[in-house]
Amino acid sequence: QVQLVESGGGFVEPGGSLRLSCAGSGFPFSERIMRWHRQVPGKARVMVASITFGGDPTIHLDSVKDRFTISRDNYKNMVFLQMNNLKPEDTARYYCSFHHNRNVYWGQGTQVTVSS
Repeated sequence: QVQLVESGGGFVEPGGSLRLSCAGSGFPFSERIMRWHRQVPGKARVMVASITFGGDPTIHLDSVKDRFTISRDNYKNMVFLQMNNLKPEDTARYYCSFHHNRNVYWGQGTQVTVSS
């Protein structure tokens, strides 16, 4: 049974940092490109970052470049999103995911709220 469980979200003031974690199980984690997305109510889910099997990262969202970093630990079956210098516009629910055989697997998400 495939499971993705995100954690690490919370409430933070502008300029603060959070590190999101996503634990995967039930699939060959080290063989999957992993992704982080975020979604604001009423808007489409957008991809924030992705990372290859071997750990090569890509930030897909220009507004978070130089502030967010994606990484993974294939031994622990985990992917991370380090978010620094957070801004109110980063407020969203963050999800990890992967694709396989035309299916997309999602976690339940973790809420990040940036506010003073």
